[in-house]
Amino acid sequence: MIKVLVAEDMHIVRGALVALLRLEPDIEVVAEVASGLEILPAARSAAAEVAIIDIDLPDKDGLTAAGELHEQLPECRTLILTSLGRPGTLRRALDAKVSGFLLKDAPPDKLANAVRGVVAGRRMVDGDLALAAWDSVDCPLTARELDVLRITSEGYGTVEVAARLYLSAGTVRNYLTTVVAKLGARNRVDAIRVARESGWL
Repeated sequence: MIKVLVAEDMHIVRGALVALLRLEPDIEVVAEVASGLEILPAARSAAAEVAIIDIDLPDKDGLTAAGELHEQLPECRTLILTSLGRPGTLRRALDAKVSGFLLKDAPPDKLANAVRGVVAGRRMVDGDLALAAWDSVDCPLTARELDVLRITSEGYGTVEVAARLYLSAGTVRNYLTTVVAKLGARNRVDAIRVARESGWL
């Protein structure tokens, strides 16, 4: 039996995923969690072989949690399940060393097959999305510029962003000016929109 953990914060969606997986004769759901913070401890205690992780989770996003699993519990494969079918999001997932990336609107049988595939050591990625990612433009922002933009997108002002990143307020303003210019945006809000639509945030 393949031991699976399901991480999804929407109760109805999580219940549906668990019900689907329980129909499979070779898959056992050993843990269910609703928060990114719960993934690593639950995977460890349940000896999960595959963690199916929603990308948008409270407390800690799915990609961060997947990266932690890869580092601290490498025997547990990660399968990202998301409605965000953007090439940039797939690239971020692959950077986090996920084993698979599946869209939520995929046919139900694809989920079980993806679980079996990642356990067998294969990387399971939606074909159309993989082609789109291949053709997509790389993110022009540096890691630090992305950090500044990500925290700004959470509603923090310049001084708060500076404090969180141990920078001066002037340096944060300079980063944001550079980000706006690199993305060809009108202002910070527009830069956040461009980055989100491209899957870079």
